[in-house]
Amino acid sequence: MENSAATGDFEQMLRDMIGLSTETVGASVIRHALTRRMTACGLPSLDAYRSYLAGNKSERQELIDTVIVPETWFFRDREAFAAMVRHARETKLTDRPIRLLSLPCSTGEEPYSMAMALFDAGFGPTDFAIDAFDVSSRNLALAGRAIYGKNSFRGSDLSFRERYFEALEGGFRPHEIVRRPVRFSLGNVLDPTRPMEREAYDIIFCRNLLIYFDRETQASALAALRQALSGKGLLLVGPGESGLPSLHGFTSARLPRAFAFTKEAPTPGATARSRSEANAPAIRKLPASTASSAPPKPKPRPFASRATMAPSAPASSPESEAAGLAAIESAANAGRLAEARAAAERHIAAFGPSAEVFYLLGLAQDADDAEEDAAGNYRKALYLAPDHRQALAHLRLLLQRRGDEAGARALADRLDRLTKRSGA
Repeated sequence: MENSAATGDFEQMLRDMIGLSTETVGASVIRHALTRRMTACGLPSLDAYRSYLAGNKSERQELIDTVIVPETWFFRDREAFAAMVRHARETKLTDRPIRLLSLPCSTGEEPYSMAMALFDAGFGPTDFAIDAFDVSSRNLALAGRAIYGKNSFRGSDLSFRERYFEALEGGFRPHEIVRRPVRFSLGNVLDPTRPMEREAYDIIFCRNLLIYFDRETQASALAALRQALSGKGLLLVGPGESGLPSLHGFTSARLPRAFAFTKEAPTPGATARSRSEANAPAIRKLPASTASSAPPKPKPRPFASRATMAPSAPASSPESEAAGLAAIESAANAGRLAEARAAAERHIAAFGPSAEVFYLLGLAQDADDAEEDAAGNYRKALYLAPDHRQALAHLRLLLQRRGDEAGARALADRLDRLTKRSGA
């Protein structure tokens, strides 16, 4: 493989097509993808592959699919889905269906989770419609196939799988009633002809995408999301991105651990009202379905937070190292920072200092705008585990937000070297 200068135009092409920043994913990831595609196409050099790529749209898609590696699971960060349900209750005061967007939708776990959460809250199949876009045709094919293995089901509460999935050879598939409201399409937030501008969305999930963009591309993406969101709509981003929307015309919805934003300042009492409405009676019960693929009629219930759905084990029960980490993560995701710290102290007392403990604490503090504390814990994680990719990535983004471009660049270089060394 030629040197990085020779791959620069490919990196620029990926940035232009999907906004991918080489500093974020590492140049070696791009070089590895190029090598794989050159081999697959039987081409001897980058120059030959460059010429082939220029005139072959399907190969450009293959390159994108090779670069994009999905990492998702059902009900990832449950507070976001609780916030979605709260907002949906307000939106459903109108007669039209609620419009929702999942971007990027990856292999489908997020949009199907959105549908299940709305069904659990009492919405009917015609009360909402979900568009799900991704830049990877491979991801979309897997989402349409909709057969999921154990890696897609994480956490201690998997009761939704009993209600909404059927067991098949090779995994679990959501019932047809869950799949029906979701429409998958190839789509890109940076595409000027993007289909998401047909009609404004009431709720947009755009999580863990902005962290892969440079500042200029982040601004372009957030401008596109602002245009696609309705006047009173809700935007949900990832934990490591929570400092970005407020820099680009969004206002925090002040919903703990949801990382939710609106286009307008919330009215006095709106936050308290939306929280109380999470416990309001369901709007409509699901009708009993006669289709063989439909699950038993779920009982409408307010969508619970992660803490409600997965209560902590009694203090007297034996706690493994993994269970201790899960307790820290559960408390942090529910916004109970003091409890997360206490769980971390117990974990350290029982098992010794842990890079994963410090990383989880840093992530919680980062989302709570405690940047100094977050940076300190990310650095502690990296002291114990210098190759901790997530700590490197989140500390890099934190430094970038604070204007420390040199520090952020140094971390990007470390990520690049780590990726090259591991052969990823």
